[in-house]
Amino acid sequence: YLLRKFAEGSGQSAGEFFTPTEVGFLMAHILRPKPGATCPDYACGSAGLLIKLQLVARELDPTSRVPLKLSGQELQAESYAVAQMNAIIHDMEVELARGDTMINPKFRNADGSIRQHDIVVANPMWNQPFAPDIFANDPFDRFRTAGGITSGKGDWAWLQHTLACMNDHGRAAVVLDTGAVTRGSGSKNEDKERTIRKWFVEQDLIDGVILLPENLFYNTTAAGVIVVLSKRKSAARKGRIVLLNASRRFKKGRPKNYLPEEDIRPLAAMYLKGEPVEGELAVITTEQAREADYNLSPGRWVAQGSDADHRPIKAIVADMLALDEKAREIDQTLARLLAPL
Repeated sequence: YLLRKFAEGSGQSAGEFFTPTEVGFLMAHILRPKPGATCPDYACGSAGLLIKLQLVARELDPTSRVPLKLSGQELQAESYAVAQMNAIIHDMEVELARGDTMINPKFRNADGSIRQHDIVVANPMWNQPFAPDIFANDPFDRFRTAGGITSGKGDWAWLQHTLACMNDHGRAAVVLDTGAVTRGSGSKNEDKERTIRKWFVEQDLIDGVILLPENLFYNTTAAGVIVVLSKRKSAARKGRIVLLNASRRFKKGRPKNYLPEEDIRPLAAMYLKGEPVEGELAVITTEQAREADYNLSPGRWVAQGSDADHRPIKAIVADMLALDEKAREIDQTLARLLAPL
């Protein structure tokens, strides 16, 4: 509550450290962490996403005394301090480190390789530009062997880093700009983001994409997406991608919209069930994603009609003609009433 109020007063800068609470809980309910699971957030801000994982883990298994093994890396000193405070307030142990994750990931094994985990969560800066040499000369080989080196926006580089942080049965949920799942699709020109997205799809690493409502986040009015990755899909989900359109599941607030608390668990349950729901959820195959040139926007696959009913054009024209005739009758009546004046 205090962090949300602080974020509301901080305006756009709040986006650097605060992910809306309901988004964090939605991610946690989708990932459903088990006691003792290792869970990092490499762009942890105030550590809110990590806190939500632990709270949901306690809800799912209230008798367990084995906490999650939480860790977070944060670049900004102010956000790092808030993360430490947040962990203390919630009486949770979180291993925190300061530094630039893309250049210098702090959580490594004895041999210098990136430590791998059960569950990864993150809300990194959207559309962040990086110098090309960061990717070309990466000492951890996160990019070249995982779809190639990107250029310009770093959204898929973050997902490549996420993949490097996942163990053999790892899962992840990462918040990104909506453009990350569409850019380059349908273009005749080569697009490096589409190339990386294609690699992830063909490797069957994308479990699903969730389209969020607009105006949830404090540094933008744009909608975001949650990209869910999995290295070990269930048999029922292999070769399939779940696309959930939650863009209408919001209530207007001040200064921002929000996902109602009562919708969080039903949305997570719908996603986990992974069966088509008209107007909200579609399941596509790898072949369908291929035919769509790897456009993974839920809005592309889940049709949401307007609140008004759709009617045949002939019926609409007939109604318009009838209204026009009624308008003429009213004009004639008014003319008769006004004539004596």
